[in-house]
Amino acid sequence: MIDELQQFFKNLSNEFTSIVFGYTKEDYILIDLSITNTDLSTIDISSSKAFEKYIKEYLINHNAKIAYGGYNEIRGIYKRSTHFNTQNSVTERNIHLGIDIWCDAGTKIVAPLGGKIHSFKNNTNHGDYGPTIIIEHTIHMITFYTLYGHLSMLSITDIEIGEDIKAGQIIADLGESAVNGDYAPHLHFQIIIDIDGNVGDYPGVSNTKDLKYYLQNCPDPNLLLKI
Repeated sequence: MIDELQQFFKNLSNEFTSIVFGYTKEDYILIDLSITNTDLSTIDISSSKAFEKYIKEYLINHNAKIAYGGYNEIRGIYKRSTHFNTQNSVTERNIHLGIDIWCDAGTKIVAPLGGKIHSFKNNTNHGDYGPTIIIEHTIHMITFYTLYGHLSMLSITDIEIGEDIKAGQIIADLGESAVNGDYAPHLHFQIIIDIDGNVGDYPGVSNTKDLKYYLQNCPDPNLLLKI
């Protein structure tokens, strides 16, 4: 069943599918933000400004406009927040379940698939999503959800639950660190099969104990995006 679902999401697109308005596949560069990246030891990753500077310099050095990556990536950045951090290495949430798209605040985000607004919310914990939109999709009788986190407040100001969304429609723009959970500007994009009653929120980071379930319930978004 897991392999069948992965193939389902892979078959939803035949080629690169844009999620950032106005950019092409050639504008993207993969970035490693895992605990194995020793470059991160030279910056204060608890500072959103220092992290934003690191991302911008990375893009300049690689002649790219957007950095992406992070699915199933073990990260150290979440240690700064009590929302994720515990004293127990088994229950500490530090494994990323979505794909991050790192680019400037204000960048327009488009829906890669048609659907309807399931829910939205401003998740205000330190290190959380900030303004978030979840879209519900039903394709070939399979219902699933896509989550868009770290948006601007304006993105959730004038929308309604149940509102129809077309593929390629601009749905939001990225928020600054002051509203997006205190991160360098980026989009957290996640596919969710079973929303499990969540509204405007869903875990985007797992611990090792629950990882198997979450990787099954949240397949790699790049199966769809094909960056």
